[in-house]
Amino acid sequence: MTVKPVMETERTIKLKKVMRNHTLKIENLDVFIEDQHILKDINLTIPEKSITCIIGPSGCGKSTFLKTLNRMHDETPEVKINGRIFVNDENIYDKSANVIDTRKKMGLLAQRPCPLPMSIFDNVAYGPRIHGIKKRKKINQTVIQYLQYVGLWDEVRGRVHSSANRLSIGQQQRLCLARGLAIEPEYILGDEATSALDPLSTKIIEELFVKLKEKYTVILVTHTLRQAKRIADNIVFMYMGQIIETGSAEEFFSNPKQQLTKDYLSGSFS
Repeated sequence: MTVKPVMETERTIKLKKVMRNHTLKIENLDVFIEDQHILKDINLTIPEKSITCIIGPSGCGKSTFLKTLNRMHDETPEVKINGRIFVNDENIYDKSANVIDTRKKMGLLAQRPCPLPMSIFDNVAYGPRIHGIKKRKKINQTVIQYLQYVGLWDEVRGRVHSSANRLSIGQQQRLCLARGLAIEPEYILGDEATSALDPLSTKIIEELFVKLKEKYTVILVTHTLRQAKRIADNIVFMYMGQIIETGSAEEFFSNPKQQLTKDYLSGSFS
């Protein structure tokens, strides 16, 4: 089957999203793994349509926090979660909450790209298909739309039915991003999404995140202060499971309030 491009170009493409305000609010969140208290009384509101970077030393709970936002801990019985996380005024940990709907709202980009063991085309088509899109023309348009959006279409248009594992690691990460966007989430979560990439691929992914905040709320875990300085609008600094300081990136880096923040930024610990 030949995949024909739609008439839209990458510059003019319009993502089909419902334009409404999206809010994400965390209240009194505690997370325990067995007998360890990992996250401690987290209270936070994430600004919409912006990039929020979560920073802090290894082991401070950043990735654990990110996983609570799309209920990735549900299948881990030793994890206990107390508190509330409101997505558009709905507590996603309420007994009546639909886990599938919650995860659909949260597009996750992992530390290392994990393309599905199938073709480039089928990777992007996978989500729309399981969410009920059946018409071939609609599937084709969706695949091309999101490959264009992440800047992959021109690189793969002649081999979209070849294995995704043949792509470079940077291309695989962009493919995973396209796959996540194809189900039209409301939030983009990134867990050290560029740590396995070369500098050029990192630059491309960072530029995509900046582009994405026009439509989505982007929440990124990063160990790299330079990256946070380059792309963050807001910063959350965590240490030993607690939030130490939050604020705009400009204010955070130029005028930190807490001594622990100043020590971390000065390189006293990492």
